[in-house]
Amino acid sequence: MTITHLVAGVFVSTALFATIATAQETKINRSDLPAAVEKTVAAQSQGATVHGFSREKENGQTFYEAELMISGHSKDILISANGAVVEVEEQVEMGSLPAAVRDSLQAKAGKGRVLKVESVTKDGKLVAYEAQVMTDGKRSEIQVGPDGKPLGHEE
Repeated sequence: MTITHLVAGVFVSTALFATIATAQETKINRSDLPAAVEKTVAAQSQGATVHGFSREKENGQTFYEAELMISGHSKDILISANGAVVEVEEQVEMGSLPAAVRDSLQAKAGKGRVLKVESVTKDGKLVAYEAQVMTDGKRSEIQVGPDGKPLGHEE
């Protein structure tokens, strides 16, 4: 196999993977939400600006995400088809975090710059902090537990 064929194969594989990944999440209109999800969105979005909705499939289940802006910070709410809040990712200020969490995120970011930090809550329980990091022009995400300790798995 020549280098050209190898590079072309990698390019096609990457493009196919990207198409499959984006096919899992579809932007939708509010009118496309099931009644139970709309009821939850109405309750959760009081006082917020709604930026959009998406539908995603994960492990054969359908979920809906509402992207909100509240008092200048983002809040994404993942809702099951029956209207139950499954996960909330809410922007938090780095300075408001416990010192152990701040230090751990900075250590994991290394020479990268922390752009945004979100708390990750599942089933009403804080399970992690997630940060978007910029390192040498590339974005990535890192996570630590609510106590700042490394997680055994990504939330």
